[in-house]
Amino acid sequence: MKRILVLDDNEDILDIVQETLSYEQFEVKSTAEGEHVLPLINDFKPDLVILDYRVSGMNGGEICRQIKNHPEYGDIPVIIFSAYINSGGELNAYGCDAIINKPFDLGELVEKVNSLI
Repeated sequence: MKRILVLDDNEDILDIVQETLSYEQFEVKSTAEGEHVLPLINDFKPDLVILDYRVSGMNGGEICRQIKNHPEYGDIPVIIFSAYINSGGELNAYGCDAIINKPFDLGELVEKVNSLI
């Protein structure tokens, strides 16, 4: 079973993403705390990471950059969620593999996840 780690500080989004991806036969772990992402990657060993761009106290883009620059985790695909529609170029600069604009369609989420795993 493929593993996905999700970061979002909105519990409703975490719940619906976790429910949707679990239904699609993925093992999902979620957190609302940006500082938990790298330790969770180390423990959970996800096949894909989904990061909210704006989380309290942190920037999902910077977390993405840390993942991509890490010698062990750099090959893990990263999707960034963003409510800032015009920021595609800025978000790509962090090295993410895909961007999903909020609000998002669950079908688009599943399609992007499947294409990256």
